[in-house]
Amino acid sequence: MRVPLSWLREYVDLPATETGRDVQAKLISAGLEVETVEHLGADLKGPLVVGQVLTIEELEGFKKPIRFCTVNVGQANGTGEPQEIVCGARNFAVGDKVVVVLPGATLPGGFSISARKTYGKTSHGMICSSDELGMGDDGTHGIIVLPPETEVGKDAIELLELVDEVLDIAVTANRGDCLSIRGVAREAAIAYGLPLRDPALLDVPGPNAYGYPVKIADPTGCDRFTARTVTGLSAEARSPIWLQRRLQKVGMRPISLAVDVTNYVMMELGQPLHAYDRSLVQGTIGVRRAQEGEKIVTLDGTERKLHAEDLVITDDRGPIGLAGVMGGANTEIADHDAAENGGNATSDVVIEAAHFDQVSIARTARRHKLSSEASRRFERGVDPQAAAAAAQRTVDLLVLLAGGTAEAGVTEISAPSAPHTIRVPADHPDRVAGVEYGRETVVRRLQEVGCDVYGQDELIVTVPSWRPDLDDINDLAEEVIRLEGYENLPSTLPRPPAGRGLTSRQRLHRRVGRALAGAGYVEALNYPFVGEQVFDQLGLDADDPARRVVKLVNPLSDEEPALRTSLLPGLLGALRRNDGRGAHDLALFETGLVFHPRDEQRVAADLPVDRRPSEDDLAALDAALPDQPRHVAVVLAGAREQAGWWGKGRPADWADAVESARTVAREAGAELGVRKGQYGPWHPGRCAELFVTVDGEERVVGHAGELHPRVLKTLGLPARTCAMELDLDSVERVGDDTPQAPGISTFPVATQDVALVVEEFVPASEVEAALREGAGELLESIRLFDVYDNAEQLGEGRKSLAYALRFRAADRTLTVDEASAARDAAVALAGERVGAVLRS
Repeated sequence: MRVPLSWLREYVDLPATETGRDVQAKLISAGLEVETVEHLGADLKGPLVVGQVLTIEELEGFKKPIRFCTVNVGQANGTGEPQEIVCGARNFAVGDKVVVVLPGATLPGGFSISARKTYGKTSHGMICSSDELGMGDDGTHGIIVLPPETEVGKDAIELLELVDEVLDIAVTANRGDCLSIRGVAREAAIAYGLPLRDPALLDVPGPNAYGYPVKIADPTGCDRFTARTVTGLSAEARSPIWLQRRLQKVGMRPISLAVDVTNYVMMELGQPLHAYDRSLVQGTIGVRRAQEGEKIVTLDGTERKLHAEDLVITDDRGPIGLAGVMGGANTEIADHDAAENGGNATSDVVIEAAHFDQVSIARTARRHKLSSEASRRFERGVDPQAAAAAAQRTVDLLVLLAGGTAEAGVTEISAPSAPHTIRVPADHPDRVAGVEYGRETVVRRLQEVGCDVYGQDELIVTVPSWRPDLDDINDLAEEVIRLEGYENLPSTLPRPPAGRGLTSRQRLHRRVGRALAGAGYVEALNYPFVGEQVFDQLGLDADDPARRVVKLVNPLSDEEPALRTSLLPGLLGALRRNDGRGAHDLALFETGLVFHPRDEQRVAADLPVDRRPSEDDLAALDAALPDQPRHVAVVLAGAREQAGWWGKGRPADWADAVESARTVAREAGAELGVRKGQYGPWHPGRCAELFVTVDGEERVVGHAGELHPRVLKTLGLPARTCAMELDLDSVERVGDDTPQAPGISTFPVATQDVALVVEEFVPASEVEAALREGAGELLESIRLFDVYDNAEQLGEGRKSLAYALRFRAADRTLTVDEASAARDAAVALAGERVGAVLRS
């Protein structure tokens, strides 16, 4: 399979700096056998331009016909005067547009062009054929005659796409999907970690009763058949240069527009097609097994005696094609040349896109010693789901290039089938390779090749339609291993000594993840890349430190060239996508690194390769890296508690975001302070500032609350979306994760409730802090259980906060007086600090 790099780039945004050799290395690493990379036009040098033949003088007295021509090349020769050229070809006339190479140019093979005297005339250049330019066979064996609308003086190197790189891939018998640009593009996209623009993703009309009649007598041999009709093809229409060049680059010869289009779509999507002259098809198109002794003349002009196992395409007369191998001559498309020789050019065509049995096609091709591009693909496996898209692509091109009209009728016959599903243990690839890939890697790699994957310890894998070779669990293991890199497989399998388990930091990260998952959050892992416009969308101040980003030299996407300084952009994007897909009650979390550039920018030195880097080398390398603290963030939208027979439920609100931060702090054994705050994307009246105390000083480590309506509108998020982000490393440093057993007292608890009236702007956290300090060491716990704000009873701008205080002594049962005294002390201090008074 020959794959032009320029064609491949249409479906995968490969880095502009990647050469054919680079792509070859990537594909080889992914398991494809790329034998060579051909550099088309590597030694071609202009000027090579479009010219128009002005005059032709026939030179007499020579053994072969010789013509002396004058050609208008515009200003390409520097004078604007007609160029005088001697040429022996005869397939062009006065007024034709041709390709002219001028003196000073070099043609493929190192052939230098200069003015020279020949046949009694001085020839100032050459009029070129396709062979002389290294283009391959164009079927004319003569001078290239360009379309009349081609501009005189235009650079022919660019026009004819003479400079390109072509990868020659030896496709193994099990990888029929790679006998197409689509299949190789998918492999390149996986190898580079880039998205694929699948050319088969087209809007295809559904089948209806108006399509060309088709009858399938052997659904085992043909389980899918799509027929489309295009009428009114222009007899003057030719394949455009770009189409011819792409066919030449993949090793096919341009023939006529209708045939070229079907070949082009076959090379693009991997689905073989055939176009019948509608005026020559008589009656219903059928698919059946041949009758012993039947005969057919195929497109190569050979009469073939059919075998009873051959699958054939028929009309009312009998066979009109060997299914999946080659069409019949009795329905052949007639081109413009046939019309000039007294025939009629085809104006109406019926397009066939079908899926045939691999074994049947392989046996037919071998039986008749007739290997074709179509049979090669069917033998190795063709995507049955691509037939309708390939037919639509063909219709679109014929309408575009030949001025045809697509009939509304669509015929699509398919046998019932179910997708192939395989159950595989998640660690099976690990056991096969002797490498611990992990479930996430296995699932990711299988999904990259197009599989749908479900399950935890045992995966349920649905194989994509374009990979019929994935038949059992070992095929799936091979996919994971090849994409992870055969070169990464160890040559030995040593038994490592017993380790010490996870570090305390790793244990904390896992505890945090489990705690948030237990609280109803779902982990969402996002790419660490952002575009700087997201900071405007989040409403960050112009001087906000989060706007200072680390930019990538070679980003995966030009729209996201920087590393994130916050987890929120990725999480909010995941929330928006899921909400758009109908999941409206969402609670997502992520733990991950953020990146902040250092004040002093350093350039990393090249490390030695002949020895292990020293500690100083590694320290210098680390010093050149950006700061990478680990953050934890959550986002919530919709219902936090579902409604049902048990109650009305409730929506997620700012308090849930704050509680998620407290959940993280508890796992780290840290004391987390909460107070009113205002920052960036959060609503100024519903934002909590999260802080810890380090060496007696308070340090802000995050924010939580409800997002600002302006941010929600800008990002397209659900109303009342809430979020929390916390610097997990900072919380870890002040925490003590030593396991603490709960204290169990033999003495009873004394509970006292107090309701305090304060000004509306006073934060509940400040009231709680005053009560806690005033109550002293007898206070075991304090809980806010009610907030009341009736202006008629409390006064304008005031609210009531009700707290439950639990008192207990470690060595005795408290008396009522002791508990009351502690409560009164707490209330008194709250009165001094925040002006709180007991509610009457």
